[in-house]
Amino acid sequence: MKALIIEDEMIAQAQLTRMLNAGFPEIEIVGRCESVRSSVAWLKANPTPDVIFMDVELADGDCFEIFRQVEVQSNVIMTTAYDTYAIKAFEAGSIDYLLKPIEKAALERAVGRTRAFKEVSIKKMLEAAEGGKKKYIERTTVRVGSKIVPVTINDLILVYSESKTNYILLRDGQRYMIDASINEVEADLDPEKFFRISRGEIVARSAIDIVGKHTNSRLLLKLKTKAPVDLIVARARVDDFLAWLG
Repeated sequence: MKALIIEDEMIAQAQLTRMLNAGFPEIEIVGRCESVRSSVAWLKANPTPDVIFMDVELADGDCFEIFRQVEVQSNVIMTTAYDTYAIKAFEAGSIDYLLKPIEKAALERAVGRTRAFKEVSIKKMLEAAEGGKKKYIERTTVRVGSKIVPVTINDLILVYSESKTNYILLRDGQRYMIDASINEVEADLDPEKFFRISRGEIVARSAIDIVGKHTNSRLLLKLKTKAPVDLIVARARVDDFLAWLG
């Protein structure tokens, strides 16, 4: 965890440095600033630290001027000899507020909050990197008698109902009975690759060969692998299907 110390009193700066080095080996102090001006310059020129220990009253003004001049994306722990700034500190986004002289227990609490915020931030970054998309299954299994057969989702071309029983059809023409409902299967499949054309059928985009007109403004699909049932896109789903097909 990388930390920046903004403190104009050299004794207080040295004391905080000693406390961090002694009690928090995971914290690396990457910079020290003594004024609003030097702090703004440092933040503009360096990677964002995980946490900033920021004294309220600096040599050339109060620390809130820093927020007016640069976007502060780090977790901020404010330090001061006075408690009159507490409300203003939290309004500025500070995650904690330490009164000088800083006590070990208070510092541990503040660092603990920083760790918690950092874990949340990492989680958000991972979600953003994944585009916020749900993870859909890539493989599954089906039971055939006493055996369990592995199925790769890329080989799945059709899910359908027939005589109150649900099946899946694979590219090689193999079909297997499944226990799951159509709704349950649909929830596990990537909607960019699969489309539910009616109450009882879900088709894979990659398996569609021909799209033709059918009665009552519906569509009739022909797959590259022969399907055991007629695949008719319900009239209420036609527009969505065509948009999905692209």
